[in-house]
Amino acid sequence: MWAGATRTVTFWIAVLTVLASVLVLAAGLLPEAAMRGGMIPVRLSGLADLPGALPAWLTPLSATLLHGDYVHLISNLLILLWCGMSVERILGKLHLVLIYLVGAYASGVAQWLTEPEGLVPMVGASGAVSAVLGAYALAFSAPKAFTRSPALNRLINAAWLLAFWVFLQWAIDLLGNSGGPQIATAAHVGGFVAGMAMFTPLLIWKYRRA
Repeated sequence: MWAGATRTVTFWIAVLTVLASVLVLAAGLLPEAAMRGGMIPVRLSGLADLPGALPAWLTPLSATLLHGDYVHLISNLLILLWCGMSVERILGKLHLVLIYLVGAYASGVAQWLTEPEGLVPMVGASGAVSAVLGAYALAFSAPKAFTRSPALNRLINAAWLLAFWVFLQWAIDLLGNSGGPQIATAAHVGGFVAGMAMFTPLLIWKYRRA
């Protein structure tokens, strides 16, 4: 899978994320960067303004370039590279980018819906990566026969994968420097569901054009 990795858009998304995140972390600029580029729910609600910050509508995307610590960054990159390259092989570069971008916004909207007046900046690519993981779950999972319905079995398997991903993020947060669990669970769910919802239509679209 790793042969020719540099020719994939997944690889270059990871490189851009690393460069931005490491620059901010190494310079000790995370608190300021999180306020100016993180997704703050209350800003999306239009209830607060922050001079010098990026436009609120852009922050679900800019937040993917910021990470709370290096463990957070590495965990997201590993899942992105492993799942993203596989999904990209099936759907192509443009569709992988589309899933990633829609996932970033779907995760931001999901988090905003759960706490529209929230003041804590959301940072990290976990929501966008969750969308890639959701597409991967439908493309490559081998669901156990919990029921007689293959479609339902696939959904059950995907739900277990989502639960594991959220648990992994909680565990990483505990091991990191954030001082305790502060995982945006709604964002993970929103991104994951978006990725699952997009996979089949994009697959059909690709092969109809082939």
